[in-house]
Amino acid sequence: MISRRIYWRGEVSAAHRLELPYPSKCTDLHGHNYLIEIWATGELDETGMIIDYAEIKRLVSRYDHAFLNDVLEKPTAEHMAGALNESLRVPNVTELTVRVWEDRDSYAEVRWVREGH
Repeated sequence: MISRRIYWRGEVSAAHRLELPYPSKCTDLHGHNYLIEIWATGELDETGMIIDYAEIKRLVSRYDHAFLNDVLEKPTAEHMAGALNESLRVPNVTELTVRVWEDRDSYAEVRWVREGH
């Protein structure tokens, strides 16, 4: 059995403000240079790709220079990773991992595996 997997990495800069039930500097408007990593495993489609890198870049670009509070219900790295993971689940993808680094020490990761795989 042949397993095919692709990897994509890119950066976006975005701002957000968190609504937290405790005192935190994150409740103030601030920004991050997020590093986003995507791994997709699956079958080749009619174009010979698992997923087009241009499509990944298009979906990720939605977050670049954005105010995340206007784009995500909860503007956290966890929700950004989840939203990207959901938007990249094309029919031929069987496994998908999205990792969103908020800084060089911290990331959120969402992994999805199609049922039966």
